[in-house]
Amino acid sequence: MADILTPALGESVSEASIAKWTKKVGDAVRKDEVLVELETDKVSLEVVAPADGVLAAINAAEGDTVVPGTVLGSVSEGASAPTAAPAAPAAAAAPAAAAPAASGGATVEIAVPTMGESVAEGSIGTWLKKSGDTVAKDELLVEIETDKVAVEVSAPAAGVLTIIADNGATVTPGQVIGSVSASGAAAAPAAAASAAAPANTGSAQAPASAHLSPAVQRVVSENNLNPASLSASGPKGNITKGDAIAAIGAAAPAAPKAAAPVAPRADQPREERVKMTRLRQTIARRLKESQNTAAQLTTFNEVDMTNVMALRAQYKEVFEKRHGVKLGFMSFFTKAVVQALRELPAVNAEIDGTDIIYKNHYDIGVAVGTDKGLVVPVLRDADTLSLAGIEKGIGALGKAARDGALTMDQMQGGTFTITNGGTYGSLMSTPILNAPQSGILGMHNIVQRPMAINGEVKIRPMMYLALSYDHRIVDGKEAVTFLVRIKELLEDPARALLDL
Repeated sequence: MADILTPALGESVSEASIAKWTKKVGDAVRKDEVLVELETDKVSLEVVAPADGVLAAINAAEGDTVVPGTVLGSVSEGASAPTAAPAAPAAAAAPAAAAPAASGGATVEIAVPTMGESVAEGSIGTWLKKSGDTVAKDELLVEIETDKVAVEVSAPAAGVLTIIADNGATVTPGQVIGSVSASGAAAAPAAAASAAAPANTGSAQAPASAHLSPAVQRVVSENNLNPASLSASGPKGNITKGDAIAAIGAAAPAAPKAAAPVAPRADQPREERVKMTRLRQTIARRLKESQNTAAQLTTFNEVDMTNVMALRAQYKEVFEKRHGVKLGFMSFFTKAVVQALRELPAVNAEIDGTDIIYKNHYDIGVAVGTDKGLVVPVLRDADTLSLAGIEKGIGALGKAARDGALTMDQMQGGTFTITNGGTYGSLMSTPILNAPQSGILGMHNIVQRPMAINGEVKIRPMMYLALSYDHRIVDGKEAVTFLVRIKELLEDPARALLDL
């Protein structure tokens, strides 16, 4: 018998709804055949059959809310033809599975769920319960943090919790981190908790004592929200991250942002020690590895943005009406970068041992700052995209990054990276290579400066450009030529549009 499990739903996505089953109990299924579609507030997911056989049970009906790791149903492995036998117990499948949780002493293990492709380990966050506490089925117990996503783990059954992996422990998918013992002693408190649940869910407000997931707790703490005043829309009357974010706008007029600085210094600790998140650890490790591995140099130039800004101002309204997206500077820079990479392929290459791998495709990484750290999603085949296609692609990647909804595929395989420090007001910087790439372009703030133009001093909107490159593969001449080419294409944007 193979269980059909709810997969990880992405960072900050704690639950999903069953949209549709494509098979019914008793139907023959093939391994990797789509069985059920899930919907979250961000994406739709397909769950496939774990093995060949017969769909033996459906535990979650269409419209039900589920969390990662929930058993949606099961497949009887083997090629036996469907019979009436599996179909008949379908209605009884859920009670049969729940029976151990209601009676004597059965123990249900709490295992680490799948955390995404190529994510091999995670760290246990703070347990919301301690060993010996009574828990309700599907109650949030702990959040597991990886270098890419955070995964919430809920109680698989009602009973008494035993914790095996402590806070901060490193764990791998499938590892048992605790268990729930459905003993008789736990049954009464669990029943009392479930009896009290309708009274809570009937109210629009969450109880003041409600446990908050780590993701929700961060939003509440950072925005000075009162959990007792939040509306709870979760399946068990719990507050979701969406509930907390929705409350930020309503709380904005009364948010005591001015109150924080006036707090007496005596109330503040002189220093705090905070464990780095796994994402921050990964950023730190990769940047240091990049420094240690590549022979990094940076060359600079400046570009007069007059013509690009004039073109953008002339067409931005009609562009947005036609394409449904704003015309920004990133599309012009991406077009210029792709053209320069075509002419100087070493900047688009990488070193593998004693070989050089020249890339004949142009997958451009775009650095995005989020509240958890810097991520670099990848715009695929940028050479095939129009200005509108580039703007739409970058906009979608930026939103996914800020929402914590990026997939592993969206963050791998870039050939060159662009980072825009000008967004934060940076005048000049030396960006670090995004290994194993050989080049990264830094954009900076546009500043009005006096420039000598044909013997006259004129005020022009100028931007400094910085190209950091791996000197093992890119010579100084190539690096300087690359920046000069970008300067030419931006100062005369018609050249990039005409591929000249």
